[in-house]
Amino acid sequence: MPSRDQFEEPAMQGIAVALLSEDRDRLTLLRQRVENTPLGRIVFSHAVFPSAVTDPILRQIQDLRAEVVVVDIDPARPQRSIQVIELLKASTNDLAIFAVGELDQPQLIVSAMRAGACEYLERAADATSLQNALTLFAASRMRVKNATGRARVYTFLNAKGGSGATTIAVNTALALQENHGSTVLVDFALVGHTALHLNARPSFGLLDALQNLHRMDAALLEGFMTTCKRDLHLLAAPAQVTPLTPTPSELARLFDVLVAHYQYVIVDCSSRSDEIGRMVCDLSHQVMLVAQTDVVAL
Repeated sequence: MPSRDQFEEPAMQGIAVALLSEDRDRLTLLRQRVENTPLGRIVFSHAVFPSAVTDPILRQIQDLRAEVVVVDIDPARPQRSIQVIELLKASTNDLAIFAVGELDQPQLIVSAMRAGACEYLERAADATSLQNALTLFAASRMRVKNATGRARVYTFLNAKGGSGATTIAVNTALALQENHGSTVLVDFALVGHTALHLNARPSFGLLDALQNLHRMDAALLEGFMTTCKRDLHLLAAPAQVTPLTPTPSELARLFDVLVAHYQYVIVDCSSRSDEIGRMVCDLSHQVMLVAQTDVVAL
């Protein structure tokens, strides 16, 4: 049985990660790698592999609601790790398995993926590869929630400034609200103009929501919204140019809250082409690139 010190203190946000390795030094390195990503939080780690379906380790991983299990592959004994991946895949539901091993053994990579791993990460890499894998997992999870919960996230981008993404986003949001209801318009533009289009004067908006994610609930979310014509809800951009620096986990958390309370989430990213724009696109059901019939836009 794992001792109590193998259970990690849960965090408020982030993807719940469990770590498995038969090498305690490797387990420490994996823990450091997860802690160096803003997206993951460790809920369980153990230096012994589960050996059967009835192994208590499997139940503890599920009881702690782990979403990702990272399995370390010892190059001297790779088959043991492959068997663990097969066991995890066969014994758990909705659990993503990340294998961590050597990249110079293509057959091992193929075996790990066939056994059930959805990611294969380099054993000697830093936290960047794990962060990228967790970001892709968060985006995939969001798309699944959108599909099962009927919520839809549509993002509008300009091919160049002034192509009309804001106008189309506003009109799309108004049309969805009028015909289906339960629609929110989120302004992620560098300089937001959705409030001007809707003749609204927001008191709160996107910046306030991002700063208060740790205590976000339905009532607080509604307080940050501006109700516009046709009862469309607007989560407005700041009135002045304000740098936004949300982490991938914060953006994922924000969209989790939005899709839980609305049927349609319309995002105006306008000409934003930075990391935030890329992350928003990853979290979207569909991305609309608005262009014009000129060389610059095309």
